[in-house]
Amino acid sequence: MRARYGVPLTLTAVGAAGLAYAAGFEVRSFRLRRVTVPVLPRGMRPLRVLQVSDIHMVSGQRKKQRWLQSLAGLRPDFVINTGDNLSDTEGVPETLDALGPLMEFPGAYVFGSNDYYGPKLRNPARYLLERVQGRHGLNGNAPVVNAVHNPWEDLRDAFDAAGWVGLSNSRGRLKLEGIEIALTGLDDPHIKRDRYAEVAGGPESGADLSLAVVHAPYLRSLDAFTADGYPLILAGHTHGGQLCIPFYGALVTNCDIDTDRVKGLSTHTAGGHTSFLHVSAGCGTNRYTPVRFACPPEATLLTLTERG
Repeated sequence: MRARYGVPLTLTAVGAAGLAYAAGFEVRSFRLRRVTVPVLPRGMRPLRVLQVSDIHMVSGQRKKQRWLQSLAGLRPDFVINTGDNLSDTEGVPETLDALGPLMEFPGAYVFGSNDYYGPKLRNPARYLLERVQGRHGLNGNAPVVNAVHNPWEDLRDAFDAAGWVGLSNSRGRLKLEGIEIALTGLDDPHIKRDRYAEVAGGPESGADLSLAVVHAPYLRSLDAFTADGYPLILAGHTHGGQLCIPFYGALVTNCDIDTDRVKGLSTHTAGGHTSFLHVSAGCGTNRYTPVRFACPPEATLLTLTERG
């Protein structure tokens, strides 16, 4: 009995324990990532930017709501929300309740596909297949049919009423006690809503700093922002790989960026320029795959400092 069944039973037990950890603990083990990025002009004071992403709010997620509310205690200079706030058609009120204290600070936002459309149940193995075949979202797959439409307009109206700047294929500015931040954003490339031609031209003159914002870090968007000379690009979407292998990392990114840059701070080079890139692993999951492994949910406090 031991020779024939010992190894399979052990593997089954290990797998069950891993799933219990991923679904029962790590997915609710919220973390704050702290990153320093040297992008400011000489003589400018440091700026603290809180990036929240991929909340994927489902009604009843009280711990996530309380954690997001607590982030206001960091007192950031401004907040950047890089999209995918929803994973439930009824999730807008709880999303706004969670973000309410953060909406007291200056901020800006872009939307992701899950703000517009409700998720569908799908086999997680398809992400591996799509990576091999080079297909991601609508950038290679057939258009989604019979999609559930989320009430994203309610989210937009509340963000706008709080003074947050919408950056879906548009530009905007934040004024912070004598400092002016110019922001350029794209709608979600994952579902081909990005229109870079509408915002092309690079950083704005007269601003103290220009930043680029997009939900999904597809290479075409990173190339365009970098070639135009933006010093820092903020993105989300990848969930950091969500299910990672310890000491190895992510297997997929759900877009065409490489797994080495699936989360955290890195660089991107295009058109003779190099930009810093920060990809948030986000703090939620699709409601149908509520697990994380070796990739805790997170928000990021970026401290922007003088260039070297």
